[in-house]
Parts: sequence; C-alpha cells; structure tokens
Amino acid sequence: MPPVAQILVVEDFKPFREFITSLLDGQSQLRVACEVADGLEAVEKAKELNPDVILLDIGLPGLDGIEVSRQVGKLVPGSRIIFLTQETSGEVVQEAMRTGAIGYVVKSKAASDLLAAIEAALQGKRFVSSGLNGHGP
Repeated sequence: MPPVAQILVVEDFKPFREFITSLLDGQSQLRVACEVADGLEAVEKAKELNPDVILLDIGLPGLDGIEVSRQVGKLVPGSRIIFLTQETSGEVVQEAMRTGAIGYVVKSKAASDLLAAIEAALQGKRFVSSGLNGHGP
C-alpha cells in the first residue's frame, strides 16, 4: 500500500478551498496537511511541511501563485506543484508551467480533473486540463 500523499492547499477563496478539501477528504491515499489563503504563508508552510503536492491558485494576496511556485521550487524541490486557477490564457499557462509546476487545472474542471492531476503528479507526469493553450515546454 503506497504511503499517504500530503497535500498543501493554497486558495484564498474559502468556499472553493472547502470544496477542494472535501473532494480530497474522500481519498484514502491523500491527506490535506494544511490549507492557507496567502502566498507568503504558502511559502512558509511549504518549507515547514515539505508536502508531496501543492495545489496553488495564481491570484493570491501577499505573493501571487507564479512567484510562490518559483520560490517553492528552489526551497522545497521535492514538492510537486499543481496550479488550480481560473486563469486560462495561454501566456499564463506557459508562464506557470515554466516555474517548474507539473500540473495546471482550471477551477471549472476541478471536479473532473483534480484527482487525475494529483495522481499524474505523484507519478512524475505532467497534467494540463484539456482545452488549454500552452501545452508546450
């Protein structure tokens, strides 16, 4: 039986954060280690907890998700980052993935894509919600 993956949820909109947490709570192999609503706090918690996966919004108070991803990539290189955001522009997707993130899920597809994205990330595979531009490196 594989170990339980620790997840850090970074989302400033509380109802959506609660939705994500409830989605993950039903999964025996995943555990929400911490939830934060601020980019600066996200970097601190990532350093402290060294989570397996970080679900990261882009529009955050403090530091935006792109900058959080850059910093966490240097400080906690073992954590796999999946952006979970409403941003769908190709430029934003490409910039986000260039930070070293392994996944990109659009919030509107979270119910169908999030668990697949986490599973892919834990296997070291990239995942990008279908219909997005910017699949390239």
